[in-house]
Amino acid sequence: MPVLESTDHIIPRSALPHRPITAGTRKAGKKSAATGTSTIIPVAQRASRLQTKQTEEKEPEKDKEKANSDNDNANKEEVTEWKQDAADDEATKLLRPSSTPPSTTTGSKKRPGSAPPARVGDKDKGASLRSRFVRRAHPALLLGVGMITMLVLWTLLTLAIGWWNTTWDDIHYGRPRTFQTDVAVGHNDSASNPSHFIALNLNGRIEVIEFPGGDASKARIYIGPQLYGAGQELIPVTLSFVDVKGNHQPDMIIRFQDTRIVYVNDQGGFRPARPDELQAVQQYLQKHGQ
Repeated sequence: MPVLESTDHIIPRSALPHRPITAGTRKAGKKSAATGTSTIIPVAQRASRLQTKQTEEKEPEKDKEKANSDNDNANKEEVTEWKQDAADDEATKLLRPSSTPPSTTTGSKKRPGSAPPARVGDKDKGASLRSRFVRRAHPALLLGVGMITMLVLWTLLTLAIGWWNTTWDDIHYGRPRTFQTDVAVGHNDSASNPSHFIALNLNGRIEVIEFPGGDASKARIYIGPQLYGAGQELIPVTLSFVDVKGNHQPDMIIRFQDTRIVYVNDQGGFRPARPDELQAVQQYLQKHGQ
């Protein structure tokens, strides 16, 4: 049966609860000559009021050092900015023509609220930015801008052509649109005393007035078609006289826009062509391009 053996050696107690904090402590595991006990040196010293006072005294010194460093940095920045302004002024003075008097503010220190001086490469930078934007623009955007531009130009061109045509007609035909001519058509007239014809577009109604042999007392009026639509009263009307039927008597053709109306010369006057005469009239017009 096992028996517990006793020894005279006393197991030492833990030294942790009994750590003395003194200046004369020695390394762990060694006995002190004064006390005869082993001690452990603490890793860190205990906080004390004296250490707190020292920290509070050092803080104002750190603030002063920080403020001094900030002032030094600000002074360095001002010196650097002043040097840069001086260099810019020298470059501007070199680029300025000799006839231009130098500025009185050359080399002066830049004021806080003043605008920055214009640099030499600002225009080049702006041009490069615009060219970069053009290069980066999407092709669809460029196509859309081009189409809109063409549409605007086409609209302006159409308006300009319409205005010019209206002005030209005003000069030649007046208002209301009027056309006059003298032709011998065999109605009591001759080559020396022809008949006088006036074609009118009166508020969209086409009318032709004939003065046989120049005699206004025997005037005849031929009523043509009525025109409808915006601006129809500004359409000019003209007359031409050709022998359509081939009976050696000139017939009257009324022209307006792309329309041709034929009045046949019959029995001392003019009448609209009958249905049995329309085919011959159309053939003649197509053949001669009337």
